[in-house]
Amino acid sequence: MDCSKLLMTVFAGALALMSAARAEPTNQVVGTWRMVSAQLDPDGRNLSAYGARPNGLLVFTADLRFIEVLTDGDVPRFASNVRGQGTAEENRAAMAGGIGFFGTYTVDATAAFSGNRVESSTFPNWVGAVRTTRELTLVVDGDQMRESFRRPDGTQIAILWERVR
Repeated sequence: MDCSKLLMTVFAGALALMSAARAEPTNQVVGTWRMVSAQLDPDGRNLSAYGARPNGLLVFTADLRFIEVLTDGDVPRFASNVRGQGTAEENRAAMAGGIGFFGTYTVDATAAFSGNRVESSTFPNWVGAVRTTRELTLVVDGDQMRESFRRPDGTQIAILWERVR
């Protein structure tokens, strides 16, 4: 091999290595996740946060947006079959049995979740809320993700998510 071909080969290899070294880490949370379980642990007891049949979906987009919906699969249907015409008891059960919210999220230099900002929510008190890893952690291990956060009243919540294929 002549000197110029050798130099070109070395140069091409160096460029490939530099590109690989500069590659951004893959966003760990991006994708669609299904709730497997949700547990409340006030006073050291392990209680189901969304009933015996918890149901939820969490989606993180590549452009750093998220949407999360959590429901209790056993909340009774409204007798009237009209969303805006539930009884006080039906409305209370529906509000306590689910939440939906969306907004933006951030990742750190290692592409791990580092916080979120709620733009809108079925619980109006969360609108505008910003949570960092002090209040909310998401730890991905393969196709599972563990979420942990503390409510303002001090109640600890633990949710197990599974990546949807």
